[in-house]
Amino acid sequence: MKQAFFAGAIMALLSTTAFAADTYRPECYAPAPDTTSISYPAKDGPYKVAFVNGFAGNDWRIAAIQSAKAWAARPENAEQLAEFKVISVGNDSAAQIAAIDNFIAAGYDAITFTAVNPSAFTGVIRRAARAGTVLVPFDNVLDTDKIVQVNEDQKALGRLKAQTVMDLLDGKAKKILMVNGLPGNSTDRDRRVGMMSVLDKVDGLEIVEVVGNWDTGTSQKVVADALATHGTVEGVVSQHGTAGTINAMLAANHPIVPVGGDAENGVRILMAENKIPGVSASQAPAMSAIALAAAIDLLKGHPLPQTIYLPIPYVYADQLAAGENFFPDLPKSFNTGTGYEECFKPFTPEELMGQSPDNN
Repeated sequence: MKQAFFAGAIMALLSTTAFAADTYRPECYAPAPDTTSISYPAKDGPYKVAFVNGFAGNDWRIAAIQSAKAWAARPENAEQLAEFKVISVGNDSAAQIAAIDNFIAAGYDAITFTAVNPSAFTGVIRRAARAGTVLVPFDNVLDTDKIVQVNEDQKALGRLKAQTVMDLLDGKAKKILMVNGLPGNSTDRDRRVGMMSVLDKVDGLEIVEVVGNWDTGTSQKVVADALATHGTVEGVVSQHGTAGTINAMLAANHPIVPVGGDAENGVRILMAENKIPGVSASQAPAMSAIALAAAIDLLKGHPLPQTIYLPIPYVYADQLAAGENFFPDLPKSFNTGTGYEECFKPFTPEELMGQSPDNN
């Protein structure tokens, strides 16, 4: 079985002509529009699997690591894993590629990762195919159609935030603050494209852009600087780290304005307490668990969409309810995107917070 898997792996990368409707568990692995499907010859388990994270310096990445470990700890998943390793390598594509190559050389069956950049992985995709290793990027995905990738529609996520803000402003504004993410990542690029698809249509709009690195502390600093330089804005669109953005505005006694922000617990607490209109939309860090589940299903021979689009969890500010979609008794850094009902039972806070974000 193993040799058949290895021999067929490269051909499997080219065998993407099946329609996505033929893929396994479409209620979970929802195909992106016009995507094809990918499958590999089935391989016997249990499996050696690794998650190679890049940047680990914000709460979302910590939650993604905890989600991956929580998934692997569930008994029904643990019995399928001979080994499970998690490492973070920083914001360096060469280091991430080297780590993936090391796991390939060590005979790992599958590797999930959130890519440092979208275009540097062509060589490692070929090496993984030759070795019979399944690669499943998620969140920050690659500019390739050769492997299965797990994501939300990042452009749609950006559009949702920007459209909500502009709808609350009746489609008119003179100045908007845009807080972007970590430069060089496909997620940052695509969310901004989605936001700009809305904001570019607003006549006479000035867009003040800052780089928040998807981090609460960084966002608070750069937004404070931007407000001191550019003055009052009429709305905010923020990729992540929105709690820092709101805190900077409150500290500056800025008027309450519509916000399109992320879904960390602290963001929703601040929106509810300060009656901030807008939307809290999540790039759920539990996506890391879906990538692991997809890797296992691919190893079992199931066809999956080449591009999987998970649903975007979101709630409008006037729908916020304590104990239901935000949790005053939990840490502000806790991310409310704890899972996808279509795929598996969402994690409890205890499951997630019982996992470390460290390499293992």
